[in-house]
Amino acid sequence: MTIRSSIRFRYRGETVELSNVGPMDTLLDWLRLDRGAMGTKEGCGEGDCGACTLAIGSLRDGHIVYEPVNACIQLLGMVDGKEIITVDDLAWGGKLHPVQSAMVDTHGSQCGFCTPGFVMSLFTLYHQGGPVDRRTVNDHIAGNLCRCTGYRPIADAALATCLGQPNDAWSARVGEATSHLADLDDDADVFVGSDAVFFAAPASEDALAALYLRHPDATLVGGATDVGLWITKQLHTLPKIIHTGRIKSLHRVAEGVDGLTIGAAATYAEAESALGGIDPDIAEMLRRLGSKQVRASGTVGGNIANGSPIGDSPPVLIVLDARLHLRRGDTERDIALEDFFIDYGKQDRSASEFVVRISVPRLADDQVFRCYKISKRFDQDISALLGAFRFTVKGGKIRDARIAYGGMAAIPKRALAAESALQGIRLKDSNAWQKALAALQQDFQPIDDMRASARYRMETAKALLTKALIEAAGEVSNRTRVVGTRGGELESVA
Repeated sequence: MTIRSSIRFRYRGETVELSNVGPMDTLLDWLRLDRGAMGTKEGCGEGDCGACTLAIGSLRDGHIVYEPVNACIQLLGMVDGKEIITVDDLAWGGKLHPVQSAMVDTHGSQCGFCTPGFVMSLFTLYHQGGPVDRRTVNDHIAGNLCRCTGYRPIADAALATCLGQPNDAWSARVGEATSHLADLDDDADVFVGSDAVFFAAPASEDALAALYLRHPDATLVGGATDVGLWITKQLHTLPKIIHTGRIKSLHRVAEGVDGLTIGAAATYAEAESALGGIDPDIAEMLRRLGSKQVRASGTVGGNIANGSPIGDSPPVLIVLDARLHLRRGDTERDIALEDFFIDYGKQDRSASEFVVRISVPRLADDQVFRCYKISKRFDQDISALLGAFRFTVKGGKIRDARIAYGGMAAIPKRALAAESALQGIRLKDSNAWQKALAALQQDFQPIDDMRASARYRMETAKALLTKALIEAAGEVSNRTRVVGTRGGELESVA
């Protein structure tokens, strides 16, 4: 086993190697304070505003993929083996990058503070290849906020440039860049620091298990979309950090006949297509989970392991009867995902135990699935409430019901009383639904907080269950999901 006591990455055409990396050092601080790259701005410090957006290049299946990332909550050690591109780097040969020129031509900038982040988000969209429409653009810049210009001229800049295959300095030297990133992929375990203070990034599950056994007090980090805020906002001191992102097996997303297997370190961007393929409602929920920047970093396993009562994916996965696979040392076990959540901040996970993968069954032909996210903002907002529903219908009757909510309790939780009340009733008998709606008050005692009142949550939980039953019963011709506007008219998902 090879241990490397430094991190290595590509920046401005060179390989940078750093052996003095603190566990809590952020990429944004390194760029601004160490390298003087002031184009990348510090705004909210929590991954919401997008002012600090830059592009991270990663090798996937032998090809470079450029994704937008919030540098303010990206730990410096996490960029090992990657390429970093900032707004300061885009102009080439004395000429602005095409997206920069388009921003000028469409008057897409006023005060300019948000502009670097927008430019970098558009750079990653430009490198996706193929023409885009306005909805695609709006989705791509949902993680970038502007309070001066408004979004129309910025979207116009994207529509003017993201027309097909990229033609810039990065596309011209893609072969060279691919070769350099391949050279950095040495499969060594990274350990920078001492036993008391370190940043570590094991390259295998075995190495992670052994290291975590030796340091059960270490903080496990996937994408740092949550842990990053512990550092920037809560001002926690985290002397030992173990990053899971370099373990290839934990990024694997496998689709089989019976369902999916998702590695715990797979980002939402990596798992989005497979998860969304289960049902259109899941695809729509994922479109609204964070932003492109958050989905490029945040991991499916991390969203589960942190035990948030308002995480978007756990209620959906619980309803799908997902199972969680955990490992401690050489011992592995698996449990139903719903049993993992015990109480607020408490999960069924012992010291040095970590999530390895999630198994998600496919829907059967006689099952109907629905999920709905309720939040104050449509884009990039934390759920006030998320409801997920799966009904097994045979002969017009509900033979089995699984219902789970996020935001209604201290943990993502099933509505067992409501499920029982639906058992055996005729799906189209709306009068019989009333017992299940009333039973939700046995299942939950929601609280008032800044996102919603207890009364609103209960009324909305009932409304969402009613909505799911109406749609499952075929009382509407398609899914009643308003997902945006096109040409000034409301657009829905069929």
